[in-house]
Amino acid sequence: MYSTYSDISPRTNAYAVAKLLDAGQFVMVLERFGQVDPQPQNKTKVRKYRRYEPFARATAPLAEGVVPPGQTIAFTDVTMTLEEYGDYVPITDVIIDTHEDKILDWASKQCGVQAAETIEVIRFSAIKGGTNVFYAGTATTRATVAAAVARKDIRAVERSFFRNKARFISKIVSASAKIATEPVAPAFFALCHSDLKDDIRSITGFTPVEKYSNSEAALPNELGKVESTRFIISALFESFAASGSSGTSFLSNGSSTASSSGTYDVYPIIVVAQDAYAIVPLQGFDSVELYVVNPRASSSDPLAQKGSVGWKTYQTAGILNQSWLARIEVACSNSVA
Repeated sequence: MYSTYSDISPRTNAYAVAKLLDAGQFVMVLERFGQVDPQPQNKTKVRKYRRYEPFARATAPLAEGVVPPGQTIAFTDVTMTLEEYGDYVPITDVIIDTHEDKILDWASKQCGVQAAETIEVIRFSAIKGGTNVFYAGTATTRATVAAAVARKDIRAVERSFFRNKARFISKIVSASAKIATEPVAPAFFALCHSDLKDDIRSITGFTPVEKYSNSEAALPNELGKVESTRFIISALFESFAASGSSGTSFLSNGSSTASSSGTYDVYPIIVVAQDAYAIVPLQGFDSVELYVVNPRASSSDPLAQKGSVGWKTYQTAGILNQSWLARIEVACSNSVA
């Protein structure tokens, strides 16, 4: 549900809100797999999460009559700060009175797409800065990346997750206007750019969604899976441009290097387990405010020539447990054969 502030009729206002929501819905991926935790109104901009650390195993036998030392409760705090984002499009009385298209409809849709893409990119920037990093091939740093993703990279991440007691994601936030969850087949989820689609399909042991035992259970933007990891793609999950090794085998600045050497783009594949990161969602009460202003006479606009459609939101995101989120840094093959 969206908050709205406008001087149009409730019926028209509801229509504009619905258009904004529908337009933004298709690009939202990250909120499905994060811990959804909207910030209440009239509270601080800072959100704090506290994670209590597990006790060490008590494997030493008790000595008769000797009280063991006991355990000390230890915890880790993770803080995030909400920031304000927004934009608007001015609409003049001439456009409203003479243009053959439905400007309010168009502007609401475009604001929805802009808001959703803005929030998605902000969230991806927050979670791709994790410290648990794996490199494709023989690379040991981003600057030496010169290989596509392979099954061994996925297995290395899964081994790390299991070692650190990460859990499969079995429930996700549903793709609707409400904050609700829906069950999914338990798995880890890998989030990456759509440029990597062909490299992922070439991974040994890859299973495309059309070969799932229940293909209808595939999620929007889901490509397929490798062992216990399911791949979700989006064009918004951008690469670290021209930051890898160099040669003629992989993309550089989004273009082929097949004819001449270039510095490779490095693509992050973000693999997440349950409760790996937290977000304030786009969907949810008061998460995005829609503003619609009709042209009307005022001291600053005496001839009622200026109106606008715009949006505003507060958002934040962050990693809750570095051991339950991994970044695989890979190159993207030139070939799409």
